[in-house]
Amino acid sequence: MRHCSVQVRGLLTREELDRYNRLMEVGSYLESQEKYDLAYIIQQEVDILILPSIERLKDKSRERDRATAEYLESINKDESPL
Repeated sequence: MRHCSVQVRGLLTREELDRYNRLMEVGSYLESQEKYDLAYIIQQEVDILILPSIERLKDKSRERDRATAEYLESINKDESPL
């Protein structure tokens, strides 16, 4: 089973995180039983589950980029001669 990144996991809601952990546990068990075809289905469910968290991470990144652009623009305005 492939885990998602710490950043993505950190943006999961409590409900999503609980479901993620349960799915990973089931998937790991299935892999230990060499039921890779079933573990694959669980991995697909995990991939779907984390999509909203990935979008939240992208939103945070876009917000940070906007804030950086505004900051750089304000510096340029302060340094430009009148």
